Amino acid sequence: MTGRRSTPSAPTALAAALATALVAVVVLASCGTAPDPAGSVPAPRPQVLAAIPHDPSAFTQGLEIDGGTLYEGTGLAGRSQLRELDPATGALRRAVPLPGGYFGEGITVAGDRIWQLTWKDGVALEWDRATLALRREVPMSGEGWGLCDLDGRLVRSDGTPTLRFHDPATFAVTGTVDVTLDGEPVPDLNELECVGGQVWANVWRTDRIVRIDPGSGAVTAVVDASGLLTPQESAGADVLNGIAHVGGDEYLLTGKLWPRMFRVRLPS
Repeated sequence: MTGRRSTPSAPTALAAALATALVAVVVLASCGTAPDPAGSVPAPRPQVLAAIPHDPSAFTQGLEIDGGTLYEGTGLAGRSQLRELDPATGALRRAVPLPGGYFGEGITVAGDRIWQLTWKDGVALEWDRATLALRREVPMSGEGWGLCDLDGRLVRSDGTPTLRFHDPATFAVTGTVDVTLDGEPVPDLNELECVGGQVWANVWRTDRIVRIDPGSGAVTAVVDASGLLTPQESAGADVLNGIAHVGGDEYLLTGKLWPRMFRVRLPS
């Protein structure tokens, strides 16, 4: 793993496995679903509804819509920010830098606060949602990757196949679950979005998004989100990373250093 958590030249074993699982899928419509060759999980593709500008200098680590505002956490040591954006246009409303040169990671809104992870700095940051003022730094064990709020529990990914549950007030760990696809562990879980009692996760270094049952850890869907950017756009971009629930079956998807976000429809 590099200090920028960028895309390596060779795919991981998981990326190859996910690609194999989807290679024979025939998509009957732009948002259609067909069973994968193993017959184990659905394999939906997103239906693109709109493209929205996105700051191509933003190393996106977390993305969430709440109360009509799009919040974005960005990474890279000394350049990380917590941002407030217009979800319809992508325009920047406010931004604050992370203290201490921290490498920022995933974010989530929890009531009147916003929690933001750091990668290897050993702390989680609690921000005041109204003012974007830093409230406190809380010690955190292990790495921080993705974060979302699951009905009053925070869910954190750390690059392993394990999701960790945290108390939203204290950030204390309250439990864990191991994520599997067809009985095999799924590592490199990255940005998270909690919707309807399920957890969506980007799989780092792939164009796949998986939907996870947080009770059992089983992957219940694999989304192939490849091809959103043009080849020219992809040349200057990094990995897919960023899921924000708009409402119903609509989401915003983007990535690190991507020039656009995409409003898409995913099957419920």
